Amino acid sequence: MTNPPAATAARENVAALLARLGAAARAAAQPLSLASTDDKNRALELAADRIDAQTDTILRANARDLAEARSRDLTAAMLDRLSLDADRVGAIARGVREVAALPDPVGAVLAEWERPNGLRIQRVRVPLGVIGVIYESRPNVTADAAALCLKAGNPVILRGGSESTHSSQAIYGCLRDGVEAADLPHGAVQIVPTRDRAAVGAMLTMPEYIDVIVPRGGRSLIERVQRESRVPVFAHLEGICHVYAHAAADPAMARDIVVNAKMRRTGVCGAAETLLIDRAAVRSHLPGIVAALADRGCELRGDDAARATDSRIVAANDEDWRTEYLDAILAIRVVDGIGDAIDHINTYGSHHTDSIVTADERAAARFLAEVDSAIVLHNASTQFADGGEFGMGAEIGISTGRLHARGPVGVEQLTTYKYVVRGTGQVRP
Repeated sequence: MTNPPAATAARENVAALLARLGAAARAAAQPLSLASTDDKNRALELAADRIDAQTDTILRANARDLAEARSRDLTAAMLDRLSLDADRVGAIARGVREVAALPDPVGAVLAEWERPNGLRIQRVRVPLGVIGVIYESRPNVTADAAALCLKAGNPVILRGGSESTHSSQAIYGCLRDGVEAADLPHGAVQIVPTRDRAAVGAMLTMPEYIDVIVPRGGRSLIERVQRESRVPVFAHLEGICHVYAHAAADPAMARDIVVNAKMRRTGVCGAAETLLIDRAAVRSHLPGIVAALADRGCELRGDDAARATDSRIVAANDEDWRTEYLDAILAIRVVDGIGDAIDHINTYGSHHTDSIVTADERAAARFLAEVDSAIVLHNASTQFADGGEFGMGAEIGISTGRLHARGPVGVEQLTTYKYVVRGTGQVRP
């Protein structure tokens, strides 16, 4: 079957649009890589000031997005990710200022040494190049991604989700104003001005313009990007995060950490989806945890041993151990010691973020060493899986891969390095 002419023309128009954005970003790459720290920081400070000044405009744009999202029956988790209020807009501006306050990674000397022949060698941080960021729902990613890329000297092309179009465009306008006021290249920060899904496909097949793709969204988006991209990808499939209540955990600490890890914000990738609890701690620890979660409206699904403690726990099946709920639902499994817990996490987890609660330092050390995740914690909530909480100012996402970057992708992770070699006339024998 041949494609209708209108559809073919639409794809061609999107491809031409992305090519223009890509060419502008590529043209901006060298001058931005050489931009001074002061100029980059000035752009970010001006953008943050603009976000604060435009709070009402941003909230009106967000209200339009929320109205459309509700008409499309988006889930509560998606609506939470999409929603802005004055406090969240203020936090977006603060995040941009925090990135401005970070040390500039570009030009930092990572190592240096001298060879016996007199050659002096340095390993120096440089920008990665043009970065394409494809994201869903969260309009704050517009500012976080742009600020981090700009600070690291990378032009960025932003492609937000259709559900956050108005909010993202409003925030982008503030970023664009900051870039222009600081006299940085106009191609330093750009946003794709169409909801057409063909724009994603175009970005994935532009290695001549884009050096790295960062997808941030649901499983279907990440899988599509990993399947179709001809550009290197920083990605995680999902955040199936665990809290393991060890037999030596303080009961009150375990309760508070589990409740926070699950219920602080259920729609973030660092939200706990499974509680593992030692069989020896079930009677002493689980009733308090279940009561606290149930009081907050959390649905509980558990294995037979967990269900025997409370009738509010419904039966879990094997799929529950593999599910990122992004909702007020928690799976509970009783395990026979730390080895069983580690095996469960490494089998069913997504290598994102996992936590152990225990007063036993040896057990904690084993967990931190043997759990194969990008972030592992001891006596702390999985909701700390966030670049801002790590002191990075913000993050562009959390990578569960092993190449180049793992964990929160902040400003340093958006650089690579080159070797600078200085000689005095040496030739190789």
